[in-house]
Amino acid sequence: MPGTRYRRGGAFAADMAVYAREMAEDNSTQISRLRHNLVRALQQEVTSRQRQYLLLYYGRQINMTEIGRQLGVDKSTVSRTIKRGEERLRRCLRFGAANLLEEDSI
Repeated sequence: MPGTRYRRGGAFAADMAVYAREMAEDNSTQISRLRHNLVRALQQEVTSRQRQYLLLYYGRQINMTEIGRQLGVDKSTVSRTIKRGEERLRRCLRFGAANLLEEDSI
């Protein structure tokens, strides 16, 4: 059947983007809550070294080699520490820390 296949790119993609934006519900409250909980998790759930490396890497956008050079550690140590910090944050925000995920805390 002609005309039943989806077209790639072009007008179809633009139409779908507009449709998706119009149909999406407002999630600003959820995003705000997630940001708030992420800050609390950074303060409470990761080690001070993990927090320092995560803030340098994501906050100041310094690459791992430069972080290692500034702090006098190997790049692999920086990478491993960031990965472990991300895992702790992910686990905290996804599964646990009910005290962080309370909706009334905002």
